[in-house]
Amino acid sequence: MQRGKVYIGTSGWTYPHWRGTFYPKGLAQRLELTHAAQTFDSLELNGSFYSLQRPGSYGRWFRETPDDFVFAVKGGRFITHLKRLRGVESALANFYASGVLLLAHKLGPFLWQLPAHVPYDPQVLESFLTQLPRDTTQAAALAAGHDERLHGRAWTRAEHDAPLRHALEVRHDSFLTPDFTAQLRRHGVALVVADAAGHFPLIEDVTADFVYVRLHGSRELYASAYTEEELRYWAARVRCWQEGSEPTDARRIAACTASLRPRDVYVYFDNDIHAHAPHDARALVRFLAP
Repeated sequence: MQRGKVYIGTSGWTYPHWRGTFYPKGLAQRLELTHAAQTFDSLELNGSFYSLQRPGSYGRWFRETPDDFVFAVKGGRFITHLKRLRGVESALANFYASGVLLLAHKLGPFLWQLPAHVPYDPQVLESFLTQLPRDTTQAAALAAGHDERLHGRAWTRAEHDAPLRHALEVRHDSFLTPDFTAQLRRHGVALVVADAAGHFPLIEDVTADFVYVRLHGSRELYASAYTEEELRYWAARVRCWQEGSEPTDARRIAACTASLRPRDVYVYFDNDIHAHAPHDARALVRFLAP
């Protein structure tokens, strides 16, 4: 049976309170990414959300991870939270010029997370989705338009042409309309399946050729651990998407089902406050093992 690839990891990896629990006592901080990348086949890079990173950092992250490792990269909050997707031409150019293309073949999906106070605006979203680069060549061309703030610290080359994936996480109930999911399908952008203890909408419409899942905690946002029963529940859903079907009880906005085809699935645990994320991610890996 043909199946998509499943990637499982955590949202970020630099957490002091993980030291001595997930990271062995005495492990040098500079070796934490290496340790995490030996445990998981993917991580969600979230430092890029808080500020523009530098080419040297992306190059180092590339060198410190295995050849088949994949990074999901979180889009900058300046674009999603401060600009709220409006007038972001220069900000997008700066983001793609910050060095992200140095991840080369390890570059996975881009995550764009909207804040809870931003409602659905079809025109604003359409403009944003249209500007997103669909491959590394387009991303390099976009990066070349960076502004003077990145002079001397920009990377605007793509070493090879490869497609790019994008996923959108929404947190406002106004997105609960079939028009929204139809819009994402037209652009091939994945709607993030976000389990967030009821704080944000949990939507399972499949809108792209891959599925992106963020597990923030089922009972307490960013804090609660997942039980074995809950992890087996998510493992069953991942298998459905991986094999090309959908869960029979999928929580969809639109009545239509996705086309039946295998899909890659990216799953990231964000319940990091009490260091549950890496342990839950390892457990999910076990439950999905052949």
